[in-house]
Amino acid sequence: MTNAGWDVEADGLFDAPPITVVVGDEAHPSLIKALGMLGLGRSRIKRIPVDRQGRMLASEMPPLNGPAIVCMQAGNVNTGAFDPAEEICARAHSSGAWVHIDGAFGLWAAASPRYERLIEGAGGADSWATDAHKWLNVPYDSGLAFVKDAAALKDAMSLTAAYLPQGEHREPSQYTPALSRRARGVEIWAALKSLGPTGLADLIERNCCLARRFAEGLQRGDCEILNEVVLNQVLVSFGNDTRTREVIERVQRDGTCWCGPTEWQGRTAMRISVSSWATRDEDVERSVAAILQASIV
Repeated sequence: MTNAGWDVEADGLFDAPPITVVVGDEAHPSLIKALGMLGLGRSRIKRIPVDRQGRMLASEMPPLNGPAIVCMQAGNVNTGAFDPAEEICARAHSSGAWVHIDGAFGLWAAASPRYERLIEGAGGADSWATDAHKWLNVPYDSGLAFVKDAAALKDAMSLTAAYLPQGEHREPSQYTPALSRRARGVEIWAALKSLGPTGLADLIERNCCLARRFAEGLQRGDCEILNEVVLNQVLVSFGNDTRTREVIERVQRDGTCWCGPTEWQGRTAMRISVSSWATRDEDVERSVAAILQASIV
């Protein structure tokens, strides 16, 4: 908005130049909620068609004029698919738009030499968001946000008060929405320190390998896998929607593992998400056997 000659922090959005917000048709609901909370509207967004894996079709992006934000995904919550970051960033930046990446769990692929290719081009974005409570297995409300322009972040988040003297060092409260919150950074630091780069990469790669084992085992049992297993997500159908829901209920009652339902492009599916450090090969084998047993009519 600064480029449009408007100071949002001082003057708000009243009478401001309109902001175009572009999202993929499979954008996570939390993103839509955030746009509503910001006053940008939940229904004013422009939704871009996606392919069968939920990836935004960059070729379908509309021309962008004036202030604009393009929100893309790194790791679809159902399929694990990644939007084509390099192409989207290039198209958006050619119009002066801001690019944000929702990488709740997919952004962690950057820590793995085997999977970092999935986020190729993501470094060209302007901001990124991810969660630590998924792959790091730390407590909830451990979200992380990164903004390339530190000055823009501080302008949006800073505050002054007589009882809050500013020192020479970086003040965290000048870069976050909350002035007081639990020190979730300690748990995140401890997990990263404990794992180290090699341990974190191993955790991600092992979980992704186990997701493929889930898919392969269930496919051998004549279950339909609805997604390309590119990360740690697996979508399974057991025929029609009614039968799929019945199988999910039986699996949950059995208790060997827990798999929830989801809706994927008009179909009901079982969603398997492998992200625990404790999951091992034998757990997958037992779980696949329990799921196949529950699928027997």
